[in-house]
Amino acid sequence: MNVWYINSILGAICLEEENDALCGVHFCPDGAPELEPLPRRVVETPLLQEAEEQLNEYFAGVRREFDLPLTAKGTAFQQAVWAQLRKIPYGEVRTYGQLAAALGKPKASRAVGSACHRNPLCIVVPCHRVIGADGSLTGYAEGLEIKEYLLELERF
Repeated sequence: MNVWYINSILGAICLEEENDALCGVHFCPDGAPELEPLPRRVVETPLLQEAEEQLNEYFAGVRREFDLPLTAKGTAFQQAVWAQLRKIPYGEVRTYGQLAAALGKPKASRAVGSACHRNPLCIVVPCHRVIGADGSLTGYAEGLEIKEYLLELERF
C-alpha cells in the first residue's frame, strides 16, 4: 500500500492507494505520523498526485465530482451504502432513512449510519451529505465540525 499525506484547509489528510486505486482518504488530526507501519510506503504516485489535485480543486470550490479509480473493503451492505452515497449530488443531502429506503431496506437507517461511519474514502465518497431525519447534523467519523464545513462549502 502506498500512502501520501497532504495539507488541506481542514488539516492533514492521508491518501492511500492499493492496486492502482484510491482505497483510503482520512483526516489526520495530529498531523502526519513520523513512521508508518509496514507494509505501507510513503510515496507520491501519479494516482495520489491526481487525488491531491482533485481534493484541492474541491476545497477551492471548482470541483463537484471526483474522477478517480476507487476501491474500498467492506461487506456487501457497506458497498451498497457507499454506492448510494456516490449518487448524492454535490450540494444536496439525504437522510439515513432515505438511503435505507433506496436500498430497499427502509428499517435499516442505523445500519446505514454504521456503514457511513466506516466509509474509508471520506469526502470522495460523500458520507458528509447524510443528515438526521430531523435535518440535524448527526455523526461523522471525521467530526461534526468538518461535516459542517464540507456542507457549507457545497452550498455556494
